[in-house]
Amino acid sequence: MSSLNLDDFTDLIERPDGGVRRDAEARRERQIVPPGALGRLDDLGEWLAAAQGSVPVRPVERPRVVLFAGDHGVAGLGVSARPAGGAEQLVRAVLEGARPVSVLARRHGVPVRVVDMALDCAPETLPEDVVRHRVRRGSGRIDIEDALTTEEAEAAFRAGVAVADEEADSGTDLVVLGDISVGGTTPAAVLIAALCGTDASVVTGRGGEAIDDLAWMRKCAAIRDALRRARPVLGDQLALLATVGGADLAAMTGFLLQCAVRKLPVVLDGVVSAACALVAQRVAFRAPDWWLAGHSSGEPGQAKALDRMALEPLLEHGVRVGEGAGALLALPLVQAAAALAAELPEGPPEDPADEPESRADGTEDRADGAEDPEDRTGSPADEKAGSGTE
Repeated sequence: MSSLNLDDFTDLIERPDGGVRRDAEARRERQIVPPGALGRLDDLGEWLAAAQGSVPVRPVERPRVVLFAGDHGVAGLGVSARPAGGAEQLVRAVLEGARPVSVLARRHGVPVRVVDMALDCAPETLPEDVVRHRVRRGSGRIDIEDALTTEEAEAAFRAGVAVADEEADSGTDLVVLGDISVGGTTPAAVLIAALCGTDASVVTGRGGEAIDDLAWMRKCAAIRDALRRARPVLGDQLALLATVGGADLAAMTGFLLQCAVRKLPVVLDGVVSAACALVAQRVAFRAPDWWLAGHSSGEPGQAKALDRMALEPLLEHGVRVGEGAGALLALPLVQAAAALAAELPEGPPEDPADEPESRADGTEDRADGAEDPEDRTGSPADEKAGSGTE
């Protein structure tokens, strides 16, 4: 029996400050560019102001990419284009700067943090700061067995909470959240299908490195079988993560919830982070107010999850490589929204002298100085009648 009470998050998580958001909207109306002219950047700036509790909004100066890593036993069924247990190589490539997220992070000056939760490799082969939160090696094959024990799921969830606290305490002001995994989109699809009440085929995608039709059918069958195992535990989110999730997904769920507690905004990447966000929403319904959907990866499960949470992707570039790359592309957009909201000057206040002056009789002086016809003493017809000949 778990000692972790997820219901506490419902009380701990507040919505971003609505009063501050109204102040941000009022300030936006006074700026020289008309409201709405900047499109979605207006909404982004106001959302960020509410999340920060600050008007004008502060610039996003200390963003960070956080990637949770793990291998999944279901990858042994051939549901991924990568070999089972191959996430370690991806982690090494990220750390060495040889993956898309590494290049983009270097370009934008954003640090990348990798958190190993369940890589299928010896922990001593990776840096200590990467492996210190690891819960186990790999995960169970979710179509026939649980991904984790209850104790492992709780430990992973708590690790995610701890990482969120570490980021908030270190001064990180926005997180780009992603994952590094082989087989991770399969449990993600199971979680989404279970929570949305849909069939396996609706959420089965082809992954970051597109799989062929035979692999897609194997993946769909694995999701279908795992769904049967997920439905009996739908009312217990921690049990759901233990049954059909994985250590990395459990940690990401805890991370997202604690970021909302700490009022730390998060940009979601692909289908895995969207699935964890959906689980977190079931735990605390206000939590999604602290998240942005960075982009649309083209995975059907991601679209389903984002729609359920009413989150609209910022970008539609079809980036499906994972590892936070697509969400990181949205970071400059968020930073631009903050800069525009804070730095655009306000227009001059309306001068009362420019307003027409009201007179005691309730009429107004004409701006052009001309006499108002109604001010004349009678109409021409009246004058003619009054001057008739005798």
